[in-house]
Amino acid sequence: MVDKMKNTVGIHQPNFAPWLGYFYKIYESDVFIFLDDVQVQKKGASYSNRVTILGNGTTQYLTVPILKGEGYTNLNEATFFKGNWNIKAIKTIQANYGKANFFKRNFPFVEELFMFKTDYIAEFNINFITEICKKLDINVTFKRSSEFSVEKTSTDRLIALINSVDCDVYISGKGGDNYQEHAKFEDANIDLVYSELPVFDYAQFNNEQFVKGLSILDAIFNVGYEELKEKLFHKKY
Repeated sequence: MVDKMKNTVGIHQPNFAPWLGYFYKIYESDVFIFLDDVQVQKKGASYSNRVTILGNGTTQYLTVPILKGEGYTNLNEATFFKGNWNIKAIKTIQANYGKANFFKRNFPFVEELFMFKTDYIAEFNINFITEICKKLDINVTFKRSSEFSVEKTSTDRLIALINSVDCDVYISGKGGDNYQEHAKFEDANIDLVYSELPVFDYAQFNNEQFVKGLSILDAIFNVGYEELKEKLFHKKY
């Protein structure tokens, strides 16, 4: 549990149309830092340009193509392939969610997000995430790791970023437990807390057994913003 007498920070790469747990981590934070200057995965897709959605009762990937270039490319430097990738993504969303209960009400805003004009995947993802947060009344301070020019790596880098925004509680995803050095957080007087999305099952269009871990788009089109705010993202204070 997060101690709200302290200042909390979440840190994560700007993922593409991420799942509910990503937004819950933001919701738990006072400050959220987009880790935008990490290296792009050279082979295959990653959470930065791919997410899982539901179609005809089965999961599928919604993927956007990015140029990775030669050598090492940071996420905030990675650009889209030229072309109508966003139109294709919009059509895929329409085909899979067009008959969902809240599609007609919420699709125009989502379409607007996908038509956001930028050549950079990180910029697109950050705009998507911050605009959805506004819809959910999630009020935090957003920062980007590239603002701080921290040269350290791994846990040392996280600690430097946390200190840069004067926070003393770090909210981590459960996966971070596999590589983070707990003793270093203790030495730096930083509380390490793991974010966990509460159980939140809802009726999914054309699907009998609930599938979790999908893009927030699935929840937006199936239950809408108001229920999300009531059940998950209600006022904290």
